[in-house]
Amino acid sequence: MSGATRLPRAWFAHHALEVAPALVGVLLERTAPDGTLLRARITETEAYTEDDPACHAHRRRTPRNEPLFGPPGHAYVYRTYGIHWCLNVATGPDGEAQGVLVRAAEPLAGLAVLRARRGQRTPDRDLLRGPGRLTQALEVHGEHTGADLCGQDPPVVLRDDGARPAVARGPRVGVSRAADWPWRFTAVGSRFVSPYTRSPRAPRAAEGSAAGEQPS
Repeated sequence: MSGATRLPRAWFAHHALEVAPALVGVLLERTAPDGTLLRARITETEAYTEDDPACHAHRRRTPRNEPLFGPPGHAYVYRTYGIHWCLNVATGPDGEAQGVLVRAAEPLAGLAVLRARRGQRTPDRDLLRGPGRLTQALEVHGEHTGADLCGQDPPVVLRDDGARPAVARGPRVGVSRAADWPWRFTAVGSRFVSPYTRSPRAPRAAEGSAAGEQPS
């Protein structure tokens, strides 16, 4: 895409709480097997770090969560509820587990392919609205975990075309631990953002907690 530059590794070598809001508005691209370019603009992200009880690397380093430890710019793809794949990007310094979950995006190109994968009756608003829907439409799955998104021939490419929407922050969706940490970032006013759902297993929010979304 003319005028859009690919994000270098140094761009991801910052704390997840810096990278997560910065990723909102970034272009995500993937090429379908038939050569069709699929392009979307990220509208929603969540940050996770190793000192965060909701992070997969909170307790220990394992073969599964290894990509979260870097180097930055690598993909961490895991399955949730045994059904849906979720795409994350490792951030921060090499050796320190941090990552950003790509939760939703606005489809921009390749809509025919995205609709075919998600179902022809799926509204365009819902093609990439939610991390499982996003990976299904882009065909990102477990074999892509550990892939270098800053290297040659990555499964997805992240580009910056200068578009920077206003960003709101609020609690993450569906996590039962650290449920009220405001580590979710969304494009203000976008209809391509997934609805907030609090996990029924999460403790009741403390009175006066900062759970509401605020501009960032």
